Amino acid sequence: MRKSYLLLLLLAGLVGAGIYTGKINVASLKKLGTAASGVVSTKSRSSDGETLPEASGDTIRIASFNIQVFGTAKFNKTEVSDILAQVVRLFDVVAIQEVRSADETLVPRFVELVNSAGRNYEYVIGPRLGRTSSKEQYAYLFDTARIEVDRRTIYTVSDPDDRLHREPLVAQFRVRGLPDNEAFTFKLVNIHTDPDEVPAELEGLTDALRAVRSDGSGEDDVILLGDLNADDDHYGALRGIYDLTWALSRTPTNTQQNHMYDNLLFDRNATSEFHGRSGVLNLRTEFGLSLEQALAISDHLPVWGEFSAYEGGGEQRLATRPDETKPR
Repeated sequence: MRKSYLLLLLLAGLVGAGIYTGKINVASLKKLGTAASGVVSTKSRSSDGETLPEASGDTIRIASFNIQVFGTAKFNKTEVSDILAQVVRLFDVVAIQEVRSADETLVPRFVELVNSAGRNYEYVIGPRLGRTSSKEQYAYLFDTARIEVDRRTIYTVSDPDDRLHREPLVAQFRVRGLPDNEAFTFKLVNIHTDPDEVPAELEGLTDALRAVRSDGSGEDDVILLGDLNADDDHYGALRGIYDLTWALSRTPTNTQQNHMYDNLLFDRNATSEFHGRSGVLNLRTEFGLSLEQALAISDHLPVWGEFSAYEGGGEQRLATRPDETKPR
């Protein structure tokens, strides 16, 4: 396998007012061990096929949602955009994939719709990416009443060897309303792999994730989330990252409930803030939709994980369950 030389392109500045780019050089990465014994799959208490349960304690919920060709045509369908806005309001942070529109007002207008119910969400959006004329953007929407973003930390992972169709968008967040030394801080890595080249893309993504984890920020809570186009039995090279685990296991995440594509992955030792609660938001159950109506929203369902608002889990840190200590 050829070596990957990953650079980090820093996308800094105020989102919505322009993004300014700079460069951070990252040394070439040596491959780490690939023993699967370093990977443990979390057996989560999840919300599979049910409505979203009440949050537990002082927690935040981080979600990922591939909105399948999210452009002006979909947004202009009121019955669709209204439900999309309701979905966002259920979570503190939502990583979105497949923003597919040349209209730069799309995401700001969507955030206005989200906020029309008296909320105050803001957004981070990345550049348009892709090898063809059909470009996609990643975005993060977050509730400013609970979460803040450090805009100096926003960047896109660049892949000069063109191993990834759409390089991940990275941003660092912090829980608001707590002392600086107590608030949970975390870095999100938003990804949508190409379904036709999943094994190769997962190899490139593995190096990208290692680069993010060693980008000099000192943040140990790095959460990779998005549409991997693979279930947890087929994460390939990602399984070679020691102590990597995931929020969902063997759980369908598509609207037709027959495939698993989406997940949240993180270091199980570093991110002790994970409460063990996660799930798939079934749009049909949550909003009383037919299959046809749900598919008009997306062929994917939102996936989510619950994390302590306190760095290190605070007083609410859960003991490791016996089944989490056994290698797969």
